[in-house]
Amino acid sequence: MSERFGVEDAPHIVTRTFQRAEIAITDVRIDQPFGRLSDPIPCEDAFSISLVMRDLPDTAYWEEGREVVQRAVRAGECLVHDLRRSPRVLVDKPMHSLLFYLPQSTLDALADDANVPRIQELRYDPGVGVLDETIRNLGLSLLPAVRAPNEVSRLFTDHVTLAVAAHIAQTYGGMQAHSRPVQGGLAPWQEKRSKDMLAGDLSGATSLAEIAGACGLSVSHFSRAFRRSTGLAPHAWLLHVRVEAAKTMLRGRGSSLSMIALACGFADQSHFTRVFTRRVGLSPGAWRKYLSE
Repeated sequence: MSERFGVEDAPHIVTRTFQRAEIAITDVRIDQPFGRLSDPIPCEDAFSISLVMRDLPDTAYWEEGREVVQRAVRAGECLVHDLRRSPRVLVDKPMHSLLFYLPQSTLDALADDANVPRIQELRYDPGVGVLDETIRNLGLSLLPAVRAPNEVSRLFTDHVTLAVAAHIAQTYGGMQAHSRPVQGGLAPWQEKRSKDMLAGDLSGATSLAEIAGACGLSVSHFSRAFRRSTGLAPHAWLLHVRVEAAKTMLRGRGSSLSMIALACGFADQSHFTRVFTRRVGLSPGAWRKYLSE
């Protein structure tokens, strides 16, 4: 996607919450516009949603070989693109957007997971920005993951991209929401198994799909039931476990901060320090020193 705008090696992440279905998020920034239409995107059964991060005054938008609209789009607005219609945009000014790539196979998997009818189309006005606070907030929460993927667990990106896909399917595709919310949480054996799987890999590399499958549940059902049982989303529960494990190691004197960071699933000491400080109120070093006083 980014190559069509003349941007190579743009920061991106790809999640596969459902088997054989993926969502990609790419941070596309163009500081030196090349003054022509973006390159054609090969026709495929997929959609792209652009969260505009920088105002775009009087931008020409094309579909199926013709200009369909020329209008301003403000930062914070979203644009929906059907990749079966060869969308293109005139790149004659600086641009910055967060692009969500959403193939039809992912929408199908989402509907099947929720046991509701599949959708084939998204409702949108070509080239017209929509203020969608949900996409904006979810997109901004994903930016750190896109720019520094090693510092964010797979569970977090699975969780947020699942929320993005569900919101798009319901808001723009008319997919039915769950008619009956989950009343109870996980069964005791499901809660134990899921917590064991989460705590057994503090890096967060275990996917939601794997954990949900081990509990005999769909991804969506598992996520809701886990939150009801524990009060936290799976990725938030794992982060709590990481910090508690770090505290246990900090009480001893045999491990350096860098060793503790890696043992507890953090990307590095800097990442460990930021997360620990934000949640505890003291840096790891200060917390360890406080214990010895």
